[in-house]
Amino acid sequence: MIDQKKMGLSTGKAMRRLFAFLSPYNVSFYCLIFLTLLLGAMAPLQPYLVQLTIDRYIALGDYRGLTRMAALLVGLVALQSIAQYCQTYLADWLGQNVVKDIRVQLYAHVLRLRTRFLNETPIGLLVTRCISDTENLAKVFGEGMAALAGDLLQMLFMAVLMFFINWRLALLSLATMPLMLLLTYVFKEKIKTAFSVVGKSASNLNAFTQERIVGMNMVQIFGREQQEFARFKALNERVQNAGIKAVQYYARYFPLLSVINATSISLLIWYGTQCVMQGTATLGQLVAFLMYINLFFRPLHLIADRFNTLQMGVASMERILGLLENGEEADNRGTYIPKQLQGAIAFEKVWFAYKGEHHVLKDISFHIPPKKSLAIVGTTGAGKSTLVNLLERFYEVQKGAIRIDGVNIQDYALQPLRQQVGLVAQDVFLFSGTVHENITLKNSAISRERVMEATKLIGMHDFITQLPGGYGYNVMERGMTLSMGQRQLLAFARVLVYDPAILLLDEATASMDRESERLIQKATATLMRDRTCILIAHRLATIQHADNIVLLKNGQIQEEGTHQELLARGGHYAALYQPTSFSG
Repeated sequence: MIDQKKMGLSTGKAMRRLFAFLSPYNVSFYCLIFLTLLLGAMAPLQPYLVQLTIDRYIALGDYRGLTRMAALLVGLVALQSIAQYCQTYLADWLGQNVVKDIRVQLYAHVLRLRTRFLNETPIGLLVTRCISDTENLAKVFGEGMAALAGDLLQMLFMAVLMFFINWRLALLSLATMPLMLLLTYVFKEKIKTAFSVVGKSASNLNAFTQERIVGMNMVQIFGREQQEFARFKALNERVQNAGIKAVQYYARYFPLLSVINATSISLLIWYGTQCVMQGTATLGQLVAFLMYINLFFRPLHLIADRFNTLQMGVASMERILGLLENGEEADNRGTYIPKQLQGAIAFEKVWFAYKGEHHVLKDISFHIPPKKSLAIVGTTGAGKSTLVNLLERFYEVQKGAIRIDGVNIQDYALQPLRQQVGLVAQDVFLFSGTVHENITLKNSAISRERVMEATKLIGMHDFITQLPGGYGYNVMERGMTLSMGQRQLLAFARVLVYDPAILLLDEATASMDRESERLIQKATATLMRDRTCILIAHRLATIQHADNIVLLKNGQIQEEGTHQELLARGGHYAALYQPTSFSG
């Protein structure tokens, strides 16, 4: 299982990297800053204009001046509305573009991840990183960062203007500010911890649900519905409990903030009325300060939600960067790209262990000349499929070397190498889509004629044309509308259209019926004349005509030779060669 600590980074680093993604959009970002400053400056002007209207025009009965001030207030509100629209639109636009870039970079990174990492990481966790966590970042711009900055600037400008109007009333109005700031800080820290737990619990639930849905057949076959349902309920309750705890902080924060707000208003009315009667303050100033207190507390109410959005976004960014910077990308430092592979394969004293020093392969050495075939046999766990994984560079050799045409495979550019090494495995994966799309993997360079040629070669063309829609037939997710044998034949056609120089068959006929096996054996015989082939199978019909056979036992080569040579020796291979051991 993946180490969760490696999937997260510090908040400061997460924020720095988040801003780094803004660099292609500097002009838009500066415009957003300008609009935020403008809105922060305009909000405190309304109470100030109201104060001037009361003290200079209403008190003196200046109706013409009152009309001008009313028009000025309307104009200010209109300008503020336009600026608010522009800021909201720009913040959301910026957020969507940055998130698009992050999602592209994240998925590109996932495509380059080592097979070991992918095998050890729950699928649901990676899906959460690519979808849910990136979506949280979009809210950081639209509802979090820009809005929070605007609220804080608005409060700052209001405080400055309040002291400019009447420093006594300003001191009284802001007397409760230290208590409000302390309350907001405590709430921010508590809600950050709470939503971190919510995020982790939700990720665990996503991973569990995804895995169980994919493996639902096994759950139902073995009658584990009740037990899996109980585990789902337990994980779901953890998400619920974490969410309720976060809600409790909201339930405490807002009432306390309202009490402080009411206290400030009461103190202002009590003291401000006396100031008006004593002549140290005007009625307009008192009305303006009552407006300022409401304006001051309104952002504080919203800041709670802003912090919530920002904290969730920062937590998501930490997890995303933890994945981006996990150092688990496949080693693709090789640069060698041959024009055409001859297909000579050599394993030279190869050692490999999936974990620690528990070696699955031990000092493996063999050579396959170009366009020759090698069959690898052995009991389960002998290391047969591991040889294929190493040749495809899903895993890297720890000792020794693997060479193709005399060149270490680590010196090859990874993608061109894999394009020349075709693999048909026992566990075939088909995407939701048409037969043609699954054969070509949506490679537009592969023509329909080439696809049909491949399917005719393995005897699949007639079957496909009888399907509704023919090559346009949708095989559904994981190819569930096809039989296992049909899926394997389709996977074989997929390899044929890419025309690799090296062909790997890893138990490719293990789950086929007699008719399907007959079809693929015929196609295999044709293919092996022009390709270097490695065959891993238990069926005698698949391996007995191979140019050479290697028998593995406990990760070591025990015997090597042709079928007849190995039988004549009377060793391990001859012991395995029994009607109960092979089918054919």
